[in-house]
Amino acid sequence: MARTAKKKMARKSTPKQLRRGTPAARSTAVGAGTPASDYRAKVRMYRQGLGDCFLIMLPRTDGSKRPFYVMIDCGVVLGTPDPSTIMNQVVDNIVEVTGGEVDLLIATHEHWDHLSGFVQAKQSFDKLKVGQVWLAWSENPDDELTKKLKKEKGLALNALRMGLSRMQMAGDQDGVAQLSGILEFFGLAKGRTTADALSNVRAKTAKPRYCLPTDPPVQPAGINARFYVLGPPHDEKMLRKINPSASQKETYGLALDSFPLFMDGAGSALRDADTDRPFDQQYEIPFAYAQSAPELDFFREHYWQPIDPATDAWRRIDSDWLSGASDLALQLDSLTNNTSLVIAIELPGGDILLFAADAQVGNWLSWRDCSWMVDGKTVTGSDLIRNVILYKVGHHGSHNATLKTLGLEEMQRLQVAMIPVDHEMAVKKRWGKMPLDELVAALNERAKDVVLRIDQPKPKTQANVIEDRLFFEITF
Repeated sequence: MARTAKKKMARKSTPKQLRRGTPAARSTAVGAGTPASDYRAKVRMYRQGLGDCFLIMLPRTDGSKRPFYVMIDCGVVLGTPDPSTIMNQVVDNIVEVTGGEVDLLIATHEHWDHLSGFVQAKQSFDKLKVGQVWLAWSENPDDELTKKLKKEKGLALNALRMGLSRMQMAGDQDGVAQLSGILEFFGLAKGRTTADALSNVRAKTAKPRYCLPTDPPVQPAGINARFYVLGPPHDEKMLRKINPSASQKETYGLALDSFPLFMDGAGSALRDADTDRPFDQQYEIPFAYAQSAPELDFFREHYWQPIDPATDAWRRIDSDWLSGASDLALQLDSLTNNTSLVIAIELPGGDILLFAADAQVGNWLSWRDCSWMVDGKTVTGSDLIRNVILYKVGHHGSHNATLKTLGLEEMQRLQVAMIPVDHEMAVKKRWGKMPLDELVAALNERAKDVVLRIDQPKPKTQANVIEDRLFFEITF
């Protein structure tokens, strides 16, 4: 497979429909005055597992044969076998392809499956020279809303660590598994964290750019492509809108009521002042001790006979007071997703490459309020969505990360969808509907079956897609 892919790469890899000069080619031709090139963009999606890592190559207009390289994220979910080896392979490939220099590095948000490679493959990452680093405004330490969100996040993580410990003491195995799975997104299980990964990213430049949707589009020198920032919204209300509402089915799959505000409904037992425990701590006896201590035969005689642990576990209340921990963890996870930096890259001819990271409902909805003045004309977020030809599917194809009517159905020119998902790993993590079947069907219909998943071979009809064990690459 790898040998075949290399042979294909050696030949011109421009899609068939563009080489033949069909209407599709004419509608996406480069603009007047642009030097002739055999491609307008190449997008490589790495196949490291359930996580995001993309390398984009844009041709230069200044005569240089070296492309303008953009790297977006580099991570894989905890639980992936031998993650350091695979992430080093990914970063080593990027170093080799780029000659050890990336013009722009974008880290979209603080989740392990998007950032882990920056610590797991640090030795390889250290070999990579970076021109610019872009982060979302939500990572700007001088931004007031960032300060508020970071403070809440710190309190929540401390509370969740405490809740996890108490679940373990109470013997609540299901609760421990669920809560641990969510905390893994912040890299907490292995000692190194997403904050460590972001520190390594920031160290690549003296001054990162903290991006806002109100920023004017950027056209780097020497290329004929523009970068628009669509999200995250600098709006707390929109950030907290995670799920589709019951009254308006904005996404595919089931409509769910939005989560309450970040710390609400999370269980007062996880706060500093705990007043809602079923019993005061001085009267509590840990479950494991009460079950085994010989001097506490009273409990076995009066409470556990004839209890069958296999069928009567539901009668236990010792960990019920911790039920809010999972709610809090889900809210923390989803709010972090909704701070995703969303980038739209406009190619010559107006076509858009959309990289939505893990943006969820509120982030998507905010794009409709975005507008910029470009060459004397107003460009709106809706204009960009209508012209999307490549969509990096949000949050690995989950139910609340791709809008329907105001999202995918507006992408009238969609040619390719890329889903960085490993369904087998998602099932192990208890995320059995990742990717959502209904969304995958809609993507296949809209993108004419050019849907690339890292956990599946490329469609047999797609000769224009390079397939390697380490990546997919498509050329426009």
